[in-house]
Amino acid sequence: MVKVIMGRRGSGKTKQVIDLVNTAVNEEAGNVVCVERGQNLRFNIKYSAKLIDISEYPMELGYESLFSYLCGLYSGNYDITHIFVDSLYKITGEDDDSKASGFLEKLEKFAEATGVKFTLTISADAEGAPEGVKKYF
Repeated sequence: MVKVIMGRRGSGKTKQVIDLVNTAVNEEAGNVVCVERGQNLRFNIKYSAKLIDISEYPMELGYESLFSYLCGLYSGNYDITHIFVDSLYKITGEDDDSKASGFLEKLEKFAEATGVKFTLTISADAEGAPEGVKKYF
């Protein structure tokens, strides 16, 4: 399962992600991971969730790098049941909707193969999103 929460800055995406992460920690049997750029969520996420500041790792930005990173997370811990990615465009450094659509499609195939759930936020106008992104709302 891949779910996208999309909206402009200040629309409540971060609060929604915090609630979803904390609910997942309480309800899911496996490990919950939240990937962000910076430390915006540090004091709001329950300690039992693995919070990762991706900027602490020396890697090139982009969808391929992020996909590889997420696959690496799972290969190192098969107990992961849910991965949250806060601010997809900020993490990848790209706001190309067609690349985002391709990334989400690839992520969906990975989710189907592994059973890991993904929830991502995108800071952009949801009304202008392409169909390749909208299908994950």
